[in-house]
Amino acid sequence: MIGVAVGTMALVIVMSVFNGLGDLIRGLFASFDAELKIEVVEGKSFEVTEDWLESIRQVEGVAILTEVIEDNALFDYNGNQIVARLKGVSENFLDHGRFSKGYYWGDTTLGTDKNPGAILGRGVGFFLSVNLKDVNVPLKVFYPKAPRSAASIDPTQLYASGVLDPRAFFSIDRQFDDEYVIAPLEFTKNLLNYGDKRTALEIKVEEGASIDRVQDRVKALLGEKFSVKNADEQHAGILRTVKLEKLFVFLTLTFILAIASFNIFFSLSMLAIEKKKDIAVLKAMGATDKLIRRIFLKQGAMIALSGASIGLILGYLVCIAQQHFGLVSLGISSAVIDAYPIKIAWTDFIWTSLSVIAITLLASYRPAWIASQVDTVKEL
Repeated sequence: MIGVAVGTMALVIVMSVFNGLGDLIRGLFASFDAELKIEVVEGKSFEVTEDWLESIRQVEGVAILTEVIEDNALFDYNGNQIVARLKGVSENFLDHGRFSKGYYWGDTTLGTDKNPGAILGRGVGFFLSVNLKDVNVPLKVFYPKAPRSAASIDPTQLYASGVLDPRAFFSIDRQFDDEYVIAPLEFTKNLLNYGDKRTALEIKVEEGASIDRVQDRVKALLGEKFSVKNADEQHAGILRTVKLEKLFVFLTLTFILAIASFNIFFSLSMLAIEKKKDIAVLKAMGATDKLIRRIFLKQGAMIALSGASIGLILGYLVCIAQQHFGLVSLGISSAVIDAYPIKIAWTDFIWTSLSVIAITLLASYRPAWIASQVDTVKEL
């Protein structure tokens, strides 16, 4: 029973940790990404009109619609240079509740039309050695112009340039921190010469509205030329990886539990050998082979249910303790959270119980069959 309990407890804890990691990833991505993101299926950008944008805003459940222009650009700060993603956003970008998780320090605005500001990922800011307090050093942005048939002698004609005022840093995840610089839409549109073109639209859903239903409504409005992705679909690859890891860990621990169930097999087998005379007496009194098998299967079921129950309770208590006290630390000083995240899902308890009971009963079947084959005449 102790072996079954320990295996069950390990399964519950590991499954809860993977649930917590999945929720942590979703929460971090939600701090940067939109609840719904509209992109063109083919191509890089698409043209928008105010009437068309207004039709999306009028969709039931849409609270905020943010226009986005995103492309690679060269950034220069005090002689330090890096190629990163310039993300131009409309003024309501921060109204989505951005950067609610992770770290954020500095101003919470993108400046003014005359003095546009930039919010930099921590990795970009570290590489460029940006000092937010030094207002005299601007962040220069360079973007190549479309090639012309006749080459110009003046190299400045080959690229467009602009100046931003570094106003804040954010830190969510390395893939964002090391790549993104957020700037006003008007500045980005002029620098990249996009005009009425946009690379994406981001939607915040009204409080209490179903994201899936709003997604279906927007899809129906826009048609097949546009893709409308929710938060999970925007990062389907990494979330799928977490689920696969959870599945393989579950299978691995289940296999270890199956090996541990050999203890049950040998214990019941030894019991069947030791109780041969008692079994023979029962048979002489009229017990059938089926009854003998049932006795030993019940013995295995008692071990399974008792061990599984103890393991589930201990696993639940450990998960609760980790949630409240952070018993096991991540060991990473710069992590967003200090301890391993935990999320308890009752479906994991059900699947763990079923797997433990199935393994234990299978381990009990052979000893039960051996016990039912005792020769009454020979043993008595």
